[in-house]
Formats: sequence, structure tokens, C-alpha cells
Amino acid sequence: MADEAAVRAQADAVRRLKQEKAEPGEISKEVAKLLEMKAQLGDEGKSKFVLKTPKGTRDYSPKQMAIRERVFSAIITCFKRHGAEVIDTPVFELKETLTGKYGEDSKLIYDLKDQGGELLSLRYDLTVPFARYLAMNKITNIKRYHIAKVYRRDNPAMTRGRYREFYQCDFDIAGQFDPMIPDAECLKIVHEILSELQLGDFLIKVNDRRILDGMFAVCGVPDSKFRTICSSVDKLDKVLAGAPRLWQLLLGFCHFAQLGSVLSPPTFHMELTNGEEGGGLKLIEQLLQDPKLSQNKLAKEGLGDMKLLFEYLTLFGITGKICFDLSLARGLDYYTGVIFEAVLVQQENDHVEEPVSVGSVAGGGRYDGLVGMFDPKGRKVPCVGVSIGIERIFSIMEQKVESSAEKIRTTETQVLVASAQKKLLEERLKLISELWDAGIKAEMLYKKNPKLLNQLQYCEDTGVPLVAIVGEQELKDGVVKLRVVATREEVRPAVPRCGTGSSLTRHHSSGQP
Repeated sequence: MADEAAVRAQADAVRRLKQEKAEPGEISKEVAKLLEMKAQLGDEGKSKFVLKTPKGTRDYSPKQMAIRERVFSAIITCFKRHGAEVIDTPVFELKETLTGKYGEDSKLIYDLKDQGGELLSLRYDLTVPFARYLAMNKITNIKRYHIAKVYRRDNPAMTRGRYREFYQCDFDIAGQFDPMIPDAECLKIVHEILSELQLGDFLIKVNDRRILDGMFAVCGVPDSKFRTICSSVDKLDKVLAGAPRLWQLLLGFCHFAQLGSVLSPPTFHMELTNGEEGGGLKLIEQLLQDPKLSQNKLAKEGLGDMKLLFEYLTLFGITGKICFDLSLARGLDYYTGVIFEAVLVQQENDHVEEPVSVGSVAGGGRYDGLVGMFDPKGRKVPCVGVSIGIERIFSIMEQKVESSAEKIRTTETQVLVASAQKKLLEERLKLISELWDAGIKAEMLYKKNPKLLNQLQYCEDTGVPLVAIVGEQELKDGVVKLRVVATREEVRPAVPRCGTGSSLTRHHSSGQP
């Protein structure tokens, strides 16, 4: 009987003969021998199939899905409160649609095998497909939200909410409007959602690509290097968080020596990291007064809009959670103006010794040129939007629930139809059908003669608040007995059999269990 080592040795021998271009007859003989050895090895030589999800993906249990639906509901409610419509786009796009939109991150796009003449890729985000949708349908004005899965060939970090397959929750405003009004609303939405979810203390950092580009231009950086430098600045907090020599590292990235004449190194370091020190209007005024920076058109426009943005955010009453942070760059190529990112600064959870490290939980910005890249005539549609990091938020919510021992209901069943005696299956079926028709969420056990104790236990285990009990006496009296599971008390008087559905509807609408 051949073993695995012998099979491998024979396979090496066949490869060696092919490389040496041996006689065909000799090669055929050795190949036949190899096939015979593999056949002898049989099932014993086959590696065992490991049943698992692909790298960077995961399953979600009913309990986990209940938590996710709670988060999704809060986000969708907020989006709808702000008047957004919903759209959907294909999970894959033409490869050409996605190419050249993500800078260095383009290498993370999943390319698909040619399936009949079209080169396709899985969508990397929801923003580029949205821009394609606008250009293709000649839409110049829309406020939309889109919640769907996206795919990135990234290095997954499951405990930090970083996956290869994950949901994005996007809200975007497209159209020509007065400056900073839509941008301010996007920041208000981020503030509302993070406040509603009660994840802990958070901070929303804001900056403007035009300010960064203006600074680079004043310092003599070639236009072609702007995006590369922005991507490098975007990674500074990941490489050296709070590094005292941050300005020197940036100098190395930019290769310009004139930066010191624009902003002295200590001042520049303070301004780059001003988000940590409560920057805002004061820093904007300081930069506007800089003799060189104020002469740059891009920087002046960006600073003017940033000042206007903070005035609107003050009216919204949310500036306490907003900071102007020059170190924020966001690496995606399509951003053209205001950019922002929300981060958790402290996790409020007394039960967890170490906070969950999940990075940013929302991000977005203005991208006025992206739609024009798809329009045959290059017509631009100004856009601004935000993406909520649902997976990272869920990582925090999941750990908080586990730590608090909170009991999560995985169903919305309002009442269980039960029987007190045997041979009442037909009556239970009739009653539950009436409840379903009346819009009541109802269940019953799939047994002909279930024990009442088992039925009540099912309610306690799953959190069903009410039991509708059918018994011989109830049938004679033409009523249904209702019992509150939590208190084990009966609802009096008994509900008339003919109007059980409407009675239960009134019972739930009155706020009772």
C-alpha cells in the first residue's frame, strides 16, 4: 500500500522527467505508476475538508442578528427622518467603473473571472456605484441612502470589526446647493446616530482636502504628488499616534523644505494634531491670517467653507463633538472638499477591563468630481455623503450586550396559542389562523397534544409575553383565556372567542405585555 510520502516522491520524479524532457514513453510509464499509487492511497490520502467560513467573513446567530437589526433600525430611522430615498445597485460592477477611483486601495478590489466578455469586480464601496448610477440615469438632484454589502481583499481583523465582506450604510446628498448646508446635515446625521446608539464618547474630526492641497502647493509639492501625500498623512495616526515628531515625518513624505517658512515646526505639529486639543474656529482664523497660505486660492476657499461649516454646526448645537483636525486626510482619491471621520475616544463599559479597539466608526466627505468621471460630457454633479461603519459599531454593541448579560429576544412573537387539554389541535389551528389574519404575531408548538407546562416554558425561554389558552371549558363559554407570562396572572375578563384578534390588538396597543 502506497503512503503519502511515496506518492509525493513519485510526483517529484514525474516533474523531474518532464523538466529534463525525457522520452515520452518513460514519462507515460512513471505517470501511470503515480496514478496507480494515488488510487491505492484512496480516501486515506485525501486531506480532510475543514468546514469553516472564508477568511474575513462570518456567520451571525439569531441573537447577533437581533442586535444588528437594532442598529440598522436606528440608522435607517435617522436617514428617513432626514428625507432620504433608498436605492440599490448590483453587487458587482464593470472593472473599468471601479478602476482609478480608490488610489492605493485599488489593490484591495476583488476581480472576478471573465464570465462571457465582461471584466467584472465586486464593489469596493457604495459611493462609486452611486456616482455611476447618477451619471447613467442623468440624475442631478437626489438625497438617498443605501445599505448593502461591499467587498475588500484586505487583511481582516475580526475582533476589530474589519472584514472582507461587510455592510456599509451610506447617506448622500447630490445636487447644486448653497455651500456647506448639505455638509452640515451629514455631520448632524453622524452625531444623531452615534448619540442614539450610546456607544460611548465620540469625536467627529473634520478637515478639507483643499486646505491640505493648498498647503502642499504653497510648499512647492507637485500636483501629481498631492494624492500620494494625502494617503500618507491619512496613515500617520496608525503609524505614530501622537508622535512628537509628526511634522518631521510629514516633511519626509512631502520632500519639501519650505514648510518651515509657512508654519514653524512646533506650530505645524500643534495644528496637525489640533483635533486632540479642541481646535475649531480659532485655528481657522489663525490659518486665514497666514501670509502665504491665505494667498493660495484652494486653501482660502477651503478655510472659508470650513468657517461657514462651523457656523452651521453651532446652530445645530453639536460643535462640542466636532473638531478641526489638519491631520485628517482620508486616502480615497475622489474627495474634493470637506472630509470627516468619527472616532470613539472612550468606551463606556464598566464591565470590560480593556476597551474594544475598533478605530473610526463613520467617515465621509465631499466628492464633486466623481459623477463627471462617468458622464460622457464630463458634467459634474456635486455630492457629499457619509458612511456609517456598521461592522465596527456591531463589534462594540455585541461585547456590551455580552458583558451586561442582557437577554436579547430573537423573535417578535406577541402570543403563543396553547391548549390545556388533549385533542384540541383543530381549535388551536383555527385560533392562530384568525390571529395571523388580524396581524398578530403568533406561534404554536408543532405537537398534537403538547403539555401546558412545556408551552409555558417555551414562552419563558423565548420571551413571548402572552399565552392564549384554549380549553374545553373555554370552548363551551366561547372565550379564550389570556395569561401574562412574566407575572403568570390571567387577564380578566376572558376574551370573547369571536373577537380574539381585535382584543389582542387593543391589548398590545395599550402598552400591556
